[in-house]
Amino acid sequence: MDGMMSRAHLSTDRRWVVKIGSAMVTGNGAGLDMAAIDRWAQQIAALRAAGREVVIVTSGAVAEGMARLGWQDRPTALPQLQAAAAVGQMGLVQAYADVLRRYDIHTAQILLTHEDLSDRERYLNARSTLRVLLGLGVVPVVNENDTVATDEIRFGDNDTLAALVANLVEADVLVILTDQLGLFDADPRRNPTAKLLTEVVAGDPALESMASPEGGRLGRGGMYTKVMAAKRAAQSGAATIVASGAEPEVLVRLASAEPGVGTLFQPAQTRLAARKQWLAGQLRAQGEVQVDAGAAAALRQGGRSLLPIGVIRVDGKFDRGDLVRIIDETGRDFARGLVNYSADQARKLCRQPSSAIADVLGFAEEDELIHRDNLVIL
Repeated sequence: MDGMMSRAHLSTDRRWVVKIGSAMVTGNGAGLDMAAIDRWAQQIAALRAAGREVVIVTSGAVAEGMARLGWQDRPTALPQLQAAAAVGQMGLVQAYADVLRRYDIHTAQILLTHEDLSDRERYLNARSTLRVLLGLGVVPVVNENDTVATDEIRFGDNDTLAALVANLVEADVLVILTDQLGLFDADPRRNPTAKLLTEVVAGDPALESMASPEGGRLGRGGMYTKVMAAKRAAQSGAATIVASGAEPEVLVRLASAEPGVGTLFQPAQTRLAARKQWLAGQLRAQGEVQVDAGAAAALRQGGRSLLPIGVIRVDGKFDRGDLVRIIDETGRDFARGLVNYSADQARKLCRQPSSAIADVLGFAEEDELIHRDNLVIL
């Protein structure tokens, strides 16, 4: 347990991703439940008032589209599902915007596909947008882009999307709200003596077999995707909580670190340690950036970002989001980082202040060449 997160940290963790399943917002598929959405809004407003940043990952577009179109049965053909999602998405995002506005909270709609998060440049663009929105105090409302997605719409697996978003925004906590109290050591529907597991370690192979949809003790019911989502979120150091959305004030109670609410999947290491380890393990650097003595000292001792003004030379061919080596004036390779600009752009920015980036390039993605969160000292 050493170095791992405990439930007590929930009372201070700042950035939360909250995944709300379709059953939680649609009255089990009967169209949007505005009273339920307002209850979520109240709790999210309480989290925001306590200084937390919140990203919502929501389902419910298909169910709302079916209600608007008067369809009784969920279609099986992909084009009909996508059409229902397109219609329902209008009501879904409007519902969140309306209820959160009552608490003086602005919202933003973010539609993503898995391809957006597997393509490095699109990943960085989405990350930058979400970072700016959170900095502005906006609550992003994220959903699968069901109108163009070809797989997820069939399975309704926004648990995976929520974990990817937690990685994307470097969240401290991922909360997955479901119709179950959490992860049990046996199927509670069949075994009345099944016990709720209140704290486990994300990535424990025993949990995967326990929740496996193929003959596992918990059988079907969606818990397997939640266990796998927790494992994925832990890769960037985020803790995951799987809890019942039917529990009164569940988000507020989790934020106060109330014991026994849901299952806490602890990451094996801190968020920063996980990210730094991932960066340090990337062997295929695409290029090299040489920095002056002042920049090298700022990176080594100060934990600072690398600004263009400290860069002497750029070698290699790389694109935005690629991994590069960072060397000092003696040629010593001392750091790794993910760059915010391509090699050609970085060469133009050498020795330039951040305030000149827009003038030099005609645009400015970031003030830093490499942000400190994307940089590790070797």
